[in-house]
Amino acid sequence: MIDAAEAVHAKLVARLKSGDLPPATPADELSREDVVQIFQSQVSSRQLDRLSRKLQARGEGFYTIGSSGHEGNAAVAHASRLTDMAFLHYRSAAFQIERSKLVPGQTPEWDMLLSFAASSEDPIAGGRHKVIGSKPLFIPPQTSTIASHLPKAVGAAFSLGIARRMGLEDTPLPSDAVIIASFGDASANHSTAQGAFNTAGWAAHQGTPMPIVFLCEDNGIGISTATPTGWIETQFRHRVGLHYIQCDGTDLGDAWRGAREAIDHARRTRRPVFLHMATVRLYGHAGSDIQSVYRAKAAIEAEEARDPLLKTAALLVQMGVPADELLAIYDATEARLARAAELAIARPKLATATDVMASIVPPRVNPRPARTVTSEDRTTLFARDAGQIDKPQHMARLISWALAELMLEHPEIIVAGEDVGPKGGVYNCTARLHERFGSARVINTLLDEQAILGLAIGAAHNGLIPIPEIQFLAYVHNAEDQIRGEAATLSFFSNGQYTNPMVVRIAGLPYQKGFGGHFHNDNSLAVFRDVPGVVLAVPSNGADAVAMLRECVRLAREEGRVVVFVEPIALYMTRDLHAEGDGLMTASLSEVAPVRIGEVGVYGDGETLAIVTYGNGVFLSRQAQPILAADGIDARVIDLRWLAPLSEDALLAAVGNRPVLIVDECRVTGSQSEALMAFFAEKVPGRRVSRIAAEDSFIPLGKGATLTLPSRDRIVEAALKALSPSGERVGRGEGVSPRPSPEDRPLSPALSPEGERE
Repeated sequence: MIDAAEAVHAKLVARLKSGDLPPATPADELSREDVVQIFQSQVSSRQLDRLSRKLQARGEGFYTIGSSGHEGNAAVAHASRLTDMAFLHYRSAAFQIERSKLVPGQTPEWDMLLSFAASSEDPIAGGRHKVIGSKPLFIPPQTSTIASHLPKAVGAAFSLGIARRMGLEDTPLPSDAVIIASFGDASANHSTAQGAFNTAGWAAHQGTPMPIVFLCEDNGIGISTATPTGWIETQFRHRVGLHYIQCDGTDLGDAWRGAREAIDHARRTRRPVFLHMATVRLYGHAGSDIQSVYRAKAAIEAEEARDPLLKTAALLVQMGVPADELLAIYDATEARLARAAELAIARPKLATATDVMASIVPPRVNPRPARTVTSEDRTTLFARDAGQIDKPQHMARLISWALAELMLEHPEIIVAGEDVGPKGGVYNCTARLHERFGSARVINTLLDEQAILGLAIGAAHNGLIPIPEIQFLAYVHNAEDQIRGEAATLSFFSNGQYTNPMVVRIAGLPYQKGFGGHFHNDNSLAVFRDVPGVVLAVPSNGADAVAMLRECVRLAREEGRVVVFVEPIALYMTRDLHAEGDGLMTASLSEVAPVRIGEVGVYGDGETLAIVTYGNGVFLSRQAQPILAADGIDARVIDLRWLAPLSEDALLAAVGNRPVLIVDECRVTGSQSEALMAFFAEKVPGRRVSRIAAEDSFIPLGKGATLTLPSRDRIVEAALKALSPSGERVGRGEGVSPRPSPEDRPLSPALSPEGERE
């Protein structure tokens, strides 16, 4: 049976030879030279698709999802500027090839052949994946197949306006740029895409600048599932906030009209456009997809008759270019790329695990110089807090002040999230930031975590340092792919050329009182811990929160890192550790010592036991220390602080030769304690190591909220049992005054949140 790609090729060649070409729409304002150039881009894209299948058949190529039938997107590239950043669908090869004509010295065909062959010399991904992307061409690479790149495209468009309002003149994108995001009709149904359309419309409805072109390349099918006839038009023609434009991507003249109109409208009005481009999908979804299994022969042949190369050729014939010259371009491109492919498959490949992982952590960058902050600046900043600024404060207030200092020092920082503006956040951690820095830098978002993280990712593409806030830890699961699939993979799949510097603040972890349930008392961090390259930080007190937040911002600014900063809600307003009024959980902003990534916290010099923990576990373990001491157990409490990457050397040094008890407020299954048990077993075999962790349960309301969690008294019991040869409790504890269990201690009224979803 003849290969589908070769069948389409044979029909195209036969019609070029016979001159049997369809009528074509004139392309206003395009010269013959312009159309020839676009035709060459389309032909290169087509011949690359054919080559990808041939290379795969030989075991030399590894990607066959092609752009055949979608070559009309070259018109969008021709209508746009180089600095109109493009987040592209995987069927957008013709777009990249056409845009490359704007930059001398580009070799897009060779680059894509290296990518097909998974060569380490592939200039965008270094052989890690076949992606459409180029740093010189302002095309960040996308590996998404479900339009999960659309939220960050919206964020990039939004960043253009706020960067202008912030007075930043050295951002990568000019203020009059337009963002382009392409995707397929099937992906338009995905919740991520729908959220992006909604966010863009929500912004436009309020008059917020949102210069983006959503390019829906509608080929009528998603793998084998047909898109209902008229579905995309019905959904988007009258959608609030989106200006709808329709064009035929198989007809270059009409594609050019639609592309020019869409980009001009977005640039002129600064409002979002939905460009609905009709396309065809030739060959099937990928090389292994035989579409004749699920599509009628007549339907396949009808699609092949709409081959966009035929109408571009017809337009050129109408403009006076002989058909045989066009066939010569087609044949010469095939021969040239075939020769290049033989060279590409011989180029070096990734050879070691170190090679593969080299771009997970981005290379260091030269950040924008920090502003010199004078004592007068600081006095002005905290004028309304003058009476409290040098006094010990709880964690929530210290975080608010630390954010204010960081925003004063670094004008490119923005804060975004639900209720972070005038309200100051559910827990007052962004209090007065809006008053101090304005709505361009302290942004109240709509209720959509994908939109919040997408805003941050897109803004980072434009040189900003976003600090997005997710209101509760459980809410991040609505949008975790924006961290895992988009932000964290960008450096990996761009060979370190693109990064997403950001600090995601998340209020979370258990032990809330008087309010909660599983959406507000979420004790699972597993979703972050297994994402390569993400830094996961969890402070256990206000001083550490300030110092670690400063370090997190440094990691984002200087190293391009994606950082997740989880703030224990139950400790936000906590002032006392052992007894009411002791103030041991408070700190003064001016007395905070630096904490670098990898540094652990140590409380006590005891040699009997090392308690390894983090977050609320540090608070409870420190409460347990004097009780254990009365039983003759002198314990050292070690605060991990940085859960990923794990500070292995620092942890081993702090533990020394002591037996280890791990205290983990997250669940037994999938918790940090699992990794720590394995770590100690591998690094110090034979060491006595035990753990206490939360039960594998969701957290209920009311008094049952802490029943499944570690407590001070349970830590004491676990420590005594861990040190007993028989496994029984040791020590008597005579003379130790009973202390109220954390379960019984009333919660500060100031900590009662208002974060129920409306």
